[in-house]
Amino acid sequence: MEEYKKKFIEFMIDSQVLKFGDFVTKSGRKTPFFVNTGFYRTGTQLHRLGEYYARAVKEAFGLDFDVLFGPAYKGIPLTVAATMELSQLYDADIKYCSNRKEVKDHGDKGILLGSPIQDGDRVVIIEDVTTAGTSIEETLPIIRAQGNVDVIGLVVSVDRMERGQGTKSALKEIEEKYGFKTTAIVTMAEVVEHLYNRPYKGKIIIDENLKTSIDAYYKQYGAE
Repeated sequence: MEEYKKKFIEFMIDSQVLKFGDFVTKSGRKTPFFVNTGFYRTGTQLHRLGEYYARAVKEAFGLDFDVLFGPAYKGIPLTVAATMELSQLYDADIKYCSNRKEVKDHGDKGILLGSPIQDGDRVVIIEDVTTAGTSIEETLPIIRAQGNVDVIGLVVSVDRMERGQGTKSALKEIEEKYGFKTTAIVTMAEVVEHLYNRPYKGKIIIDENLKTSIDAYYKQYGAE
């Protein structure tokens, strides 16, 4: 596994973004692990997170696009941090854009925050994690309502590697349904590989019992 992926996994643990226990996802699934990017709360954390995302975006999509779109609310700091790092690392002046939950009717009117999306723009969507593909169904109509734009891809922090609405993974379903590429900084398989029975800062994060729970979860919800 690449070194930056190991560092990103440990960064998520340190930031309390990746947690293990008993949780319920947005799609209603009971899960032994959860990714909550809302726990990135400091400037240093956002700087590092933006760098990881920027590298993933560059690797998967290059720099030939115009707008990085982060759905409200968690996508707002993600897209700001990542566009800043795209500028810093690659001298790429990418526009950032997010949506508002409510349409603003005064001042900076409309549903968008940041740069407007214009006809001909090539857009990459940035999210924290996609479990069953439900969030992208809400995001795409907002983007496409802005004009004749080309959504070229989606990048998430962690690929949960579980079924979406059918038998394939949520990311694979998104690719097939909407016709654009998806990618992630790390997969849950890589998380388990790095943490299983391996001490990190003097503690075993994924022990035998947790590994059994994760395996059971994937037996029920794992993608083909």
